[in-house]
Amino acid sequence: MHSAKRAVFTLAAGVVVVAMSVTFPTQAQAGIGAEPQQPAAQSTAGRQVVGTIKAIRANSITLAPDTGAEVNVEVRATLRILRVAPGQTDLRTAATIQFSDLQVGDRILVRGTPGGDAQSLVATSVIAMKLSDVEAKQEADRQDWQRRGIAGLVSAVDSAAGIVTVSAAAPGGTRSIAVRATKDTSVRRYAPDSVRFDDATPSAVAQIKAGDQIRARGTRNADGSELAAEEIVAGTFRNIAGTIDTVDAAANTLTVNDLISKKPVLVKISAQSQVTKLTPEAAQGIAARSRVAGAAGAGTGAPGEAPAGAPAGAGRRGGAGRGAGAAGGTGRGGGGQGDLQQVVSQMPPATLASLQKGEAVMIVSTEGTATGGVTAIMLVAGVEPILASPAGAEQTLAPWDLGGGAGGDAGP
Repeated sequence: MHSAKRAVFTLAAGVVVVAMSVTFPTQAQAGIGAEPQQPAAQSTAGRQVVGTIKAIRANSITLAPDTGAEVNVEVRATLRILRVAPGQTDLRTAATIQFSDLQVGDRILVRGTPGGDAQSLVATSVIAMKLSDVEAKQEADRQDWQRRGIAGLVSAVDSAAGIVTVSAAAPGGTRSIAVRATKDTSVRRYAPDSVRFDDATPSAVAQIKAGDQIRARGTRNADGSELAAEEIVAGTFRNIAGTIDTVDAAANTLTVNDLISKKPVLVKISAQSQVTKLTPEAAQGIAARSRVAGAAGAGTGAPGEAPAGAPAGAGRRGGAGRGAGAAGGTGRGGGGQGDLQQVVSQMPPATLASLQKGEAVMIVSTEGTATGGVTAIMLVAGVEPILASPAGAEQTLAPWDLGGGAGGDAGP
């Protein structure tokens, strides 16, 4: 797998959400505080948790937080429960609902005081979002990002002018697009140790640098060479190619011997990580087509044609082909990035426990911290034939795939 030393992979799966991140009003916006019957001292010692309702009982909720262990929330009969629409920031128009109106899958923000143990909470305020409303908002945002968004790699930044030059995929290759930001543009940056968009922090154009991956949404000019950005999200992501040294399924981690850095890397698998394992037939088919494409200097076969061993429908555009049109790729058809992304997007999820010591993997991850390892955004196993092929260095995973698959809340 000598060619893997030169391999460059781009952010895979994106992880599906930029505007699809649905947040609740902040306490300042919403005026959240203790209910009148609660002593003021309790509100100052309160705890706030956001998550999804997992179970409902007579007067309590099992809440699966976005981070951390499940919390048992006691909801007293006198508590006022509010429902807001996704994107709503003012509670003055929020509807008052009953405890019985809550459903499993609803998103809620709970503020309360400690209960009988560390995983219990007595609610002093509950704000809910209906599951169907959240899904409708996410779908609308997903479609808008697809329609008005661009994705690619940053080639230059003029922070004084507020212009980020992006190399994005286009028919027949790549093109440069000038993304223009104003004082009203929302700019966010992914945290170094998280794949969740909700963990992305407010940023500025000056913090974007060449080599970053970026997605922007806004209005394009007539020829598509410029985009007036309403939203920008950027991040630095790490590309790892290597062999598995250890797997700890209980801790959701594995150690990979990185062929580029020659050092072991601790990789965390989160609920938002996409783990996929290619079949031997699919991997061999991609490698074979890659060898032919490399020899010919161009892709072979009809655009969108699936390689041998690919699942049914893998070569068709629109479904699996979504990734092939994303930015950061080689711009080649046939046996290049398109095949790999198409097949990966059609493979069923794999489990960490199914991975074995010595198995070759391609990983796109967070930047990571000096001591905490990295969190996988996408991990693809079963790639030995691909990395060993002469054109293995050019195999990439398409970035910012908004078409679904990865799930979660980690990216656009």
